[in-house]
Amino acid sequence: MIGYTIYVSGATSKFILLGAICFFLYRIIKNGNKNDEVLFGAAYVTGFEVLSRMTGGAFTYEFAKYAVIGFLVLGMFYRGFTRTSWPYVFYLFLLIPGVLFSAINLNYNTDVGNAIGFNLSGPVCLGISALYCYNRKIPKERFASILHVLILPIISITIYLYFYTPSIRDALEGTASNFAASGGYGPNQVATVLGLGMFILFARLLTINKAFINIIDLLLLALVSYRGIVTFSRGGIITAAICALVFLIFLYFFNKTESKRNIAVKVGVTACVIFGIWVVSSITTLGLIDKRYSNENAAGELKEDITTGRSKLIASELEAFYEYPITGIGVGKVKEYRQNKTGVLSATHNELSRLLSEHGVFGFLAIIILLITPVLFWFANQSNPYLFAFLAFWFLTINHSSMRIAAPAFIYGLALLNITYEKKKKPIVHRE
Repeated sequence: MIGYTIYVSGATSKFILLGAICFFLYRIIKNGNKNDEVLFGAAYVTGFEVLSRMTGGAFTYEFAKYAVIGFLVLGMFYRGFTRTSWPYVFYLFLLIPGVLFSAINLNYNTDVGNAIGFNLSGPVCLGISALYCYNRKIPKERFASILHVLILPIISITIYLYFYTPSIRDALEGTASNFAASGGYGPNQVATVLGLGMFILFARLLTINKAFINIIDLLLLALVSYRGIVTFSRGGIITAAICALVFLIFLYFFNKTESKRNIAVKVGVTACVIFGIWVVSSITTLGLIDKRYSNENAAGELKEDITTGRSKLIASELEAFYEYPITGIGVGKVKEYRQNKTGVLSATHNELSRLLSEHGVFGFLAIIILLITPVLFWFANQSNPYLFAFLAFWFLTINHSSMRIAAPAFIYGLALLNITYEKKKKPIVHRE
């Protein structure tokens, strides 16, 4: 209903987003965040972000990240954060020097506030998400509900896309990322959030043992997968596939024997559905989608650069790091640096190389914290089966789409939750 309503009137997107925020704020204040209501609010805003951007519902471009930060800071006001999350406090402090050098190095006519906000909102959102979630105990059922809330606006996006571009064949424009099939918005961001939806639906299929819900999730997975594939943006879809594989491996080897048979059956059925969706996508796009994933153009000629120019962007950012390894060139400066060096004005697509170029050694230390801390957490607490799949989503997404949306930052935080499981009560034996 939300997807169709926004399609009919794009102006409703802003009111729906505002209404959702007010609803979750009411729940948070009423319950004092006793049930981690801030995670529900942050999850919904994260899922809704791309839809709000493509329909003019976002109050500002970075609004969703600021909203997620606001929700989680409010949550820490009520329930604090664990002492063991100190690495992420250190991580946030490591971002400060880059701001100082930014004020010094940015061009005179550059809006320093916008440059810093655009480039730092993602990393700060990640730090706050990690700070709130790290080793926070949360029941398995509540965690499943958070993912449920996250998937709802992604379904709304999918429905909106079906109404926006009912005929994919009429929207074909070669093998490049297709804006018309992506709601008139950036295919990279749309495919990323749809890929996240694909993974969550797949995970629900494996973890929920209710036939009716499984059928609904399988149908939704088919609908979301088709629209994700026909965006012609590969990053989000390949990321979803890798995350699903990582989660499947974990679930298969850490489950009991009787559960493995059930998992194998569900995976087999899902594989058949996805194969069917791919065949439909291939027919609908006249085989162009096959060429896209084979890195060919519409004429069937192999493209030289499979990264579509991203490797050159990374190279220029690493060059900046080599020139200024200690201080970096300052937050937001890499765009100007690249233009001065190559004459090309282009934003970064890789968050890791951006951290190195703009923050220098401080960015290097920040990356080390982000990579090592979750692994150490896993060895200390193996309660979260999503940990490595979510880390894979974060890592792969920031390497092809930087941190343009809040999803990788929020998902990174969810990977650090300490999921608790209700112990089965032993039957009481009465002795005479």
